[in-house]
Amino acid sequence: MDALENWREEKRSAWLYRAVSDIECGTPRQVLFLELARAADSQAVLWEAELLRQGQTVPTAYRPDARARLIGWLLPRLGVRPLRGVLAAMKVRGMSLYHAPAGAGGHAQPTSLEQMRGERHRSAASGSLRAAVFGVNDGLVSNASLILGVAGAGAGNDIILLSGVAGLLAGAFSMAAGEYVSMKSQREFHEYQITLEREELDQYPREEAAELALIYQAKGIDADTASRLADDLIRDPDRALDTLAREELGLNPDELGAPLAAAIASFLAFAAGALIPVLPYLLLAGEHAFAGALIATGVSLFGVGAVLSLFTGRAALAGGLRMLAIGAAAGAATWLIGRGLGVALG
Repeated sequence: MDALENWREEKRSAWLYRAVSDIECGTPRQVLFLELARAADSQAVLWEAELLRQGQTVPTAYRPDARARLIGWLLPRLGVRPLRGVLAAMKVRGMSLYHAPAGAGGHAQPTSLEQMRGERHRSAASGSLRAAVFGVNDGLVSNASLILGVAGAGAGNDIILLSGVAGLLAGAFSMAAGEYVSMKSQREFHEYQITLEREELDQYPREEAAELALIYQAKGIDADTASRLADDLIRDPDRALDTLAREELGLNPDELGAPLAAAIASFLAFAAGALIPVLPYLLLAGEHAFAGALIATGVSLFGVGAVLSLFTGRAALAGGLRMLAIGAAAGAATWLIGRGLGVALG
């Protein structure tokens, strides 16, 4: 990125910081974003000097582009929180403040690097397990409902089996494609923002430390401790970059993920769930296949609900029964609709 583009980005950030500060009028965050706006203006001055050094003309004034004006129009109507991802993409720092209130749940603010590192790590295995369970649940409910709808219309077992296999493949590929695009877009966004942050850290580390200290202060840390934390971090470029990504951008570098692996996992999880109501039609004949599909689906729904209770804190029995009731309602609705269509179409 050339010096002029960097100048425009800093001036746009300053303009957006002031727009956000207007929304936060009367709160400690207003002071933070006004300070960040001044810091961005100061960094723009550095780029003005670089432009002059290169013999280029320095713009006389900054005019926000259409995208910035649109965000400025949306901010007072939607608030900052729904737009934090867009703002982060437009180089507006401090969005981590909108992920959770400072000190939420009675937890004290961190006062050391060790405490900060301890608070930010979560169980990746837990998140992956939950995603897998939800994928299985999606495949199970959607394909069981499809099969029940086709069965309700009076179709034969061969048509039901064909519909179930088609639903399994269509749903699994759709889930995989959606997960790939979502993960790829998220990764590209994170990588771009982290690259920008790395460049800024190399070019003006003191200014980055000052911004980070301001964000810590907005979270309730006293000024001296905030400055000490920020200064300690800036001495270690790798750790500083990781912290700046989290605290200034609200990003988690550990969540970049692998789009292809996520797509494959999504495909397999959905397919595993969707296969359950199909299996009885592969193994049984006549009405036994339909009964087998109902039993297999019901048992699986209860099991999925019980497993999900691990993440919700509910009792396993209550979670299983709730999921069974939801799946039964969806299946009954599609069976009745299929029944009605079967009668209407002769």
